[in-house]
Amino acid sequence: MKNYLGEAMNEKFELQEYLTKGVERIVGEAVRATLKNPRESAFMLKFAAASRIASKRRRKAEDNGEHIPPFLIASITSKCNLHCAGCYSRCNHATVDSEPVRQLTDAEWLRIFDEADEMGISFILLAGGEPMLRRDIIEAAGQKQNILFPIFTNGTFMDERYLELFDKCRNLIPVMSIEGNREQTDSRRGSGIYDKLISNMDEFRKRGLVFGASVTVTTHNYKEVTSDAFINSLSEKGCKAVIFVEYVPVTDESRELAPGDVQREYLMNEIQRMRKERPEMVYISFPGDEKSSGGCVAAGRGFFHINSHGGAEPCPFSPYSDINVKDTSLREALHSPLFTALRSSDILLDNHDGGCVLYQKKAQVESLLKL
Repeated sequence: MKNYLGEAMNEKFELQEYLTKGVERIVGEAVRATLKNPRESAFMLKFAAASRIASKRRRKAEDNGEHIPPFLIASITSKCNLHCAGCYSRCNHATVDSEPVRQLTDAEWLRIFDEADEMGISFILLAGGEPMLRRDIIEAAGQKQNILFPIFTNGTFMDERYLELFDKCRNLIPVMSIEGNREQTDSRRGSGIYDKLISNMDEFRKRGLVFGASVTVTTHNYKEVTSDAFINSLSEKGCKAVIFVEYVPVTDESRELAPGDVQREYLMNEIQRMRKERPEMVYISFPGDEKSSGGCVAAGRGFFHINSHGGAEPCPFSPYSDINVKDTSLREALHSPLFTALRSSDILLDNHDGGCVLYQKKAQVESLLKL
């Protein structure tokens, strides 16, 4: 999570100030994007106030020598019903078909959400597997109105009960994965998925519910998914946020799909243009241009990841852990030996050929686990 957090500092890079401004920017854009929806706009204004309080908590911690990131990624299940082409999570064996064992309970996740709120974390991205398989946890997240929960979903489990929950709990925002048009989406995610997503979007629009879209950006589709035609199609359906996720190669054969410097520069230029010309939606890029954020913001610099079994990991693309939140607090996990070593080393600041620096330098990350 880089470029969308704000502009680079000109002199000494100050991460906490950079991230705080980034959060304010995201919230401000979200408020503007929901002005035509009174109920959603009212919630976003309340969340903006809560976000300012959270920023003050993080600033106080920073002044006391402790850095707290504003974002957390929570993979609340390892089970998924789809087999998307090139899925990094399946390649890492973090996603499976069978019912997971010993994964965190809804009570344990609610405890994590409570601790995150106390620490000043404003955004928790719910992921998986397919997160909507864990209705219990999503219902628990709805109780934490000070935190915004984008839910990264394939959209296949949307039903009346979920629609009613999203209407009641406006801090829960489904972010549905779509790869472009019907052919592009179905070729990666499976036949009929595109039509299901469009049906979901139509239902959200009819009910006045906010949703976002997640787009995997590759060297093959980076121009298509930033085109006016594609953005228009999402806007017309009522989409309020588009998250562009740069493809991270999971095999040597798939490396050519990962955007390089040329494609990443094109993507960021288009995002800046869309922010000016199409303010009805929020545009986010992940990981984005690390040069503007002083390096990768994983491992607790800007966010960290809790997997479905409680392991604290630098990032979903770097599934290494030396501590589990079943045995410790969220705050202690944030200061694990692995996270501390990564933040104090130059790995997060290293140059690399697009994609994820921790994935490309996994041998160095693995070596830190042996220290």
